[in-house]
Amino acid sequence: MAKVKKALMALTLIAVSTTATAQWNQDSTEYDTFRRFRLGGYGEVLAQFKDYGINRFYGGSDGNAKIRRNTISIPRFVIAGDYKFNKHWMLGTEIEFEAGGTGSALELENTENGEYETELEKGGEVALEQFHITYRLNKHFMIRAGHMIVPIGQNNAHHEPILYFGTVRPEGETGIIPNTWHETGLSILGQFGKRWASFDYEAMVIAGLNANGFDRGTWVAGGKQGFFEADNFTSPAYAARIHYKGIPGLRLGASIYYLHNAAANADKPQTYNFDVPVTLWSIDALYQNRYLTARGNILSGHVGNSELLSQRNTRQSNKSPYSRLTPIAKRAVSYGMEAGLRLKSFTTNAKMPDLIPFARFEYYNAQEQMAGNLIADNRLKTAMWVAGLNYRPLPYLVVKADYTTRRIGNGNYNRENEFALAIAFTGWFFKK
Repeated sequence: MAKVKKALMALTLIAVSTTATAQWNQDSTEYDTFRRFRLGGYGEVLAQFKDYGINRFYGGSDGNAKIRRNTISIPRFVIAGDYKFNKHWMLGTEIEFEAGGTGSALELENTENGEYETELEKGGEVALEQFHITYRLNKHFMIRAGHMIVPIGQNNAHHEPILYFGTVRPEGETGIIPNTWHETGLSILGQFGKRWASFDYEAMVIAGLNANGFDRGTWVAGGKQGFFEADNFTSPAYAARIHYKGIPGLRLGASIYYLHNAAANADKPQTYNFDVPVTLWSIDALYQNRYLTARGNILSGHVGNSELLSQRNTRQSNKSPYSRLTPIAKRAVSYGMEAGLRLKSFTTNAKMPDLIPFARFEYYNAQEQMAGNLIADNRLKTAMWVAGLNYRPLPYLVVKADYTTRRIGNGNYNRENEFALAIAFTGWFFKK
């Protein structure tokens, strides 16, 4: 019984933590919550009831076809663990099972004129999201090597399901850059300052995006490497993030990503004879007290030579794993905000269930600005409202319900509406 109580106490810690599950990177108090090792994770089950088809681009001149369509899935289940070798050295790991796992394999057969060969047995993915060794000199300076979360945007830095209200992750940010972005490289991180001038920081050099994967609908999100046993590191990327946490309840964040040439990381180097520089930036904020939780973020960036890239990507092999859908925008954008009220805080009734009604607005467009003579597709311009309710029977467990409506292309196309239900957890099962 005592072990069960300790495990439950450990799980409640995650409810107030805003660090990534398997990371003790920027919070000395999080580092001190376990002595030798800890094991945990997060996961979710999702049911969606939709009134639109699967592809608004081929649904007719009005946009997405009006088709009743329901789905149920396990979007992800993640196992995370940390192990301290001693007071300075630590191992961090995180493995994700997405949509039930996968049985697929992809090979680039250079002996067959450089064609791709794919064997597909089952949808989904099993991914090593994090695997890194960290040396901690003190809370001000740490150095990390391995496979790490790239903390660009609000979602990548804080992606566990109890850290956002909706049944799914915010659409805009996850639609134009990689979702739960993880890459291999080296980083330095830590904390400095105190009280009103308290900051966390992280700076890294990592494997860069691959221009083969840039496309019309998801901008640079498809450029994340990982199809092959080794990632191209010809043109590494540089990323940095800083958090200001000096005012109680307030966290302000900013991040930047720079890649000199995504074309140099192509599967076959001869694909491009020009550079494709990429710059991304984001600003986000969180304010939280006993009554209110409010979040907001904006993300944008720039892709150089997007007109030339659009022309070249249409000529990729039909067997390639990339979409070849063009044109590719010079600039994409996503911004959103959400707020929720914790009703239990407004009453002294101890039996009151922990209910949080919330609302969220998002705007995103993968073709916000085009280069040269390229013409944007208005169907990518999306403004959406989400309203719903979170019920927390336990601090680390949440049941969610929400209704979403999307306005497509300034209202020139059919709206997309859906109702969704989800149950999710985030926590540490055991620590010592």
